[in-house]
Amino acid sequence: MFLVEKAPTPVRKGAVQMDGLWIKCNQCQEIFLTKELEKNYKVCPKCDFHFRMTAHERVQMLFDTDTFVEWDREITSKDPLEFPGYKEKVAKSQRDTSLSEAILTGIGKVDGHNVVVGIMDPRFIMASMGTVVGEKIVRAIEGARDHNCPLILFCASGGARMQEGVLSLMQMARTSAALSSLAEKGVPYFSVLTDPTTGGVTASFAMLGDVIIAEPGALIGFTGPRVIEQTIRQKLPEGFQRAEFLQKHGMVDLIMNRTEMRKELAILLALHRAGNEGGSSDGTTGL
Repeated sequence: MFLVEKAPTPVRKGAVQMDGLWIKCNQCQEIFLTKELEKNYKVCPKCDFHFRMTAHERVQMLFDTDTFVEWDREITSKDPLEFPGYKEKVAKSQRDTSLSEAILTGIGKVDGHNVVVGIMDPRFIMASMGTVVGEKIVRAIEGARDHNCPLILFCASGGARMQEGVLSLMQMARTSAALSSLAEKGVPYFSVLTDPTTGGVTASFAMLGDVIIAEPGALIGFTGPRVIEQTIRQKLPEGFQRAEFLQKHGMVDLIMNRTEMRKELAILLALHRAGNEGGSSDGTTGL
C-alpha cells in the first residue's frame, strides 16, 4: 500500500507564504490559515485562485482511502550526457519532494472505479520531461491498457529536460505512440492540465486526451507569451494561454474547479463504465 508522505507547501506567484501558519493570496489579498487552505484543496475560498498542489496531495484528494498503489518508484535518472550539476539537482529534488522523479504513477480507485494515474509535480526540476518521466508515462499507459481501466494524467511541466538533450525530446514521440495503442483498445484517457503545462508536454501527451480538462487559471501553452510577442511583434489578447482562453478557442473541453474535480471525474468514469457494460458490437467503450 502506498503511504502518502507530508511534503512542503508549494507557493507560486499569486500567493505569499507568511509565517508558515498563514498564507496570503495575491489575487484577492485575503489572508488565510494554511491549514484552512489545505482543507479546501488549496483553492482560495474567496476568489477561487488555485494554488499549486504536490503529487502526494493530489493522491489524497483523488483516491478512495488506502486504495492507491505506486508503480515504478525505483526508476531514477542516470545523467546520460554527464551534464554538470545534474546529478546533484536530481538528488536535491528527491530529498525535497520525497519523489523518485517528476511524476508519480500508480493505480487505485476513484469512487470505486479502477483508475491508472500519473501526477506530475512541478517542484521536481519544474516537472521537466526526461527519459525517466517518459518511461513512467509509457508504463502507466501500458498498465491502463493491460488492466483495461481509464488513464488520468495530471500534467504540469516546464517542458523537456535540457540536461538530457535529444533523449528528452524523444519522449514526446514515445508517449504519443503509446497513447495510440490505448485508443486502439478503446480505453479512455483523461488529461488534466494544471499550472503550468508548457513546452514539449503540451506538444505531446497533454493535449491528446479523449477529454481535456483544465484547472481554472492554469497557464497552458508551448512557448511563453513574452517570446511570442517578441516574435510576432503584436500585443497578445487578455488572458492568452490561460485555461479559459483555451476553452473559448476549442483547445480545452472542460474547466473543473479542484473542489469539484473528484466528483466530476467520478461521473466521467461512471459514464465510461456504463458505456462499456452496455457493450457495442465493435468492443468500444461508448466514449
